[in-house]
Amino acid sequence: MTTDGLPPLREVIAAHGIDARKSLGQNFLLDLNLTGKIARAAGDLTQSTVIEVGPGPGGLTRALLFSGARRVIAIERDERCLAALAQIAEHYPGRLDVVSGDAMKTDFAALAPGEPVRIVANLPYNIGTELLVRWLTSRDWPPFWSSMTLMFQKEVAERIVAAPGADAYGRLGVLAGWRTQAQIAFDVPRQAFTPPPKVTSSVVHLTPRAVPPAAELKLLERVTEAAFGQRRKMLRQSLKRVGGETLLAEAGIDGTRRAETLSVEEFVRLANALAART
Repeated sequence: MTTDGLPPLREVIAAHGIDARKSLGQNFLLDLNLTGKIARAAGDLTQSTVIEVGPGPGGLTRALLFSGARRVIAIERDERCLAALAQIAEHYPGRLDVVSGDAMKTDFAALAPGEPVRIVANLPYNIGTELLVRWLTSRDWPPFWSSMTLMFQKEVAERIVAAPGADAYGRLGVLAGWRTQAQIAFDVPRQAFTPPPKVTSSVVHLTPRAVPPAAELKLLERVTEAAFGQRRKMLRQSLKRVGGETLLAEAGIDGTRRAETLSVEEFVRLANALAART
């Protein structure tokens, strides 16, 4: 038995025949020291409901409950994992709810209405970025979650936290920087997973800005898409289809600059200048 009184994860996987499947984006994290580190990076969980996506055999689920999470809602589409998760639920009575279903079709805001929510997950690689963008573009803000602690491929994590001027800075960095404060908590070596992915992973911690700079989301997305779609060109060229030099002048931005040099606030100014013209 392990420190939480449950069998080692390798035994759980063998007992239930849960081989990681590439089609589901599965890479299982079996090191309970690392799953505990992720749970601690999420902060004090004792007063929160934690939403976890893709728990698999339940390594992170166990760490969240062992760390004192008041309640965990785990969303898992792989029915092979449900028996293993049921064993964890039995060990922590009344604290684990397992939702058998597809995270891409889940209304996350409806899972724990009125409760303080934190999202903590080793996200399946094939849906991680799309889920993050959904959570970042919530119509209601502040959002239903008070923080997110998420595992991504390191390259994606660097795009999320990138600052202006960095090679990784792009549309995702603008979106994350507009609505959240994001930082990489730590890296996770590929050897920690079963099977090992081809790349290092990183855990990113995001907290929502209570009052982001005012902008219309769809217009902010339009200007960032245009600007970074031709990121090596000057803005007066890359932004031609959304207003070009006229738009830049209205936003007070030099048209000879390139997209990666603009701050989030400057992109907001461009979006607001576009709003004023439409």
